Amino acid sequence: MKISVRLFAGLRERAGADHVELELPDDARAGDVLAAMGLAPGQCIVALDREYARVDERVLPTHEVALIPPVSGGADEVVRLVEVTEQPLDPAPILAAVRDPRAGAVVLFEGVTRDVEALDYEAYVEMAAQQLRTIAEEVAAKHGLCAVAVIHRVGRVPLSEPSVLCAASGPHRGETFAGARELIDRAKAEAPIWKVELTPEGPQRVEGALPEWPT
Repeated sequence: MKISVRLFAGLRERAGADHVELELPDDARAGDVLAAMGLAPGQCIVALDREYARVDERVLPTHEVALIPPVSGGADEVVRLVEVTEQPLDPAPILAAVRDPRAGAVVLFEGVTRDVEALDYEAYVEMAAQQLRTIAEEVAAKHGLCAVAVIHRVGRVPLSEPSVLCAASGPHRGETFAGARELIDRAKAEAPIWKVELTPEGPQRVEGALPEWPT
């Protein structure tokens, strides 16, 4: 079935529109709306016919569907920017995103292509974005950071260009450095993103480690 989803506040600003059209299974639930938008239940609530819905509540084609982000008066958003994109990466927006009047330190990490002509990145984009946001939330809470952001590029990334940007801001440099380090380490280990090196001998897949099963 096809549904129209109304967007508000930061969701509307990021989408550049006040609604999006989604194609969902006929037996879709509210949680499926979030998943289709690359969101987790802790980030937004689905409203059906102007009433907050349970995650497992059935979505009907006749429903007026809306996504409700944290409302004004709630906690400040710590995870300022999470994105998986095919576009070249620019550090300026991610640095601007983590600027905070409480922060005395800002750390930016750039992971760039080295030694080879290019890297080809593939991702399970929707899951990768969700995993990166979860990682960012956990890292920010653990290290007491003011703000964090992470952007990962997919597709072909030429020599010396960045494939991933991770930024963190915090009151002091120690926890900010530690948070930025954990953010990139966990992103590389847990997000479903794969890469192939383009070498003179031909494409070479970079082997990784299997993420741990939930316990």
